[in-house]
Amino acid sequence: MIKKTTFIINPAADKGRAALKMVDVERAVAGALHASVYRSDYSGHTSVIAGKALFDSRAVVACGGDGTAHEIANVLAYTDVRLGILPSGSANDFMKSFDHRFACDYPVEAYLDADSVPVDLGRVNGEGEFQRYFLNSFGLGLTGRIAGKVRNTKWLKGELVYLNALLGVLSGYTPPKMHIKLITPESTIEISEPIFAFSIGNGRIEGGKFHIAPEAELNDGLLDVCILKSVPKVQFIAYALKYTRGTQIFDSQVIYSKVRAVELELFEPETMHMDGEVFEDVCGKISIENAPSCLNVLC
Repeated sequence: MIKKTTFIINPAADKGRAALKMVDVERAVAGALHASVYRSDYSGHTSVIAGKALFDSRAVVACGGDGTAHEIANVLAYTDVRLGILPSGSANDFMKSFDHRFACDYPVEAYLDADSVPVDLGRVNGEGEFQRYFLNSFGLGLTGRIAGKVRNTKWLKGELVYLNALLGVLSGYTPPKMHIKLITPESTIEISEPIFAFSIGNGRIEGGKFHIAPEAELNDGLLDVCILKSVPKVQFIAYALKYTRGTQIFDSQVIYSKVRAVELELFEPETMHMDGEVFEDVCGKISIENAPSCLNVLC
């Protein structure tokens, strides 16, 4: 049986503008025998469609932003079904790190016979039986709260929504205390103190333009951790500018390391994000590790 390519469109991506993609995608694959187009109509629907596609598809193409790709990646991890990404979100951060030929204006029909390459994912284990993968980035504290504010801001679009969220969160922010163990290929590093910003990158960029992990590679078997220690809030704007260039990794208040895994403990409930998807009231012990070459992505 010849397997098909399944396109899943998230009409809510990019504050609703991704819905315009549906007509274009349907028209582009109208004559293709082995292609189907679906619309995600409610929270979690993308995962349901992707789960059904496991049985009859060679690839599932996310037509949305990083959150749509995140949902589908969590279904496709450790299967032989490939992930495709037709970038239609507000930031499309993962694609900025991926060596690919696809772009917003790339012909849709090219996805039908595209090759693929294996990439790593980050695997997160939390309290109870919580386990989830991230494709591009993970954040706790400041960046988690920023992702939450972005989710709830409906009146701004594009990269401006991330800058607005940063300024809004910063005004009332107190760095949470964390106990962190970084497990690198050579050694172990432990930190126990208030942390202003904690980020892990599989990809290099989040929030449209912030280079949280400028040395990250998607298939090196490692994750890149960037930790900004507690600094006065008045200094953070200067650090934010460094993040836009990736130069924060050379600052004395920043710990940047390539790791195989991270073990951390939160002592108060915090907000976490994975690829911009928000998880609130996270507390206790969390482990994050590299899951090497467990997803094939169309290139």
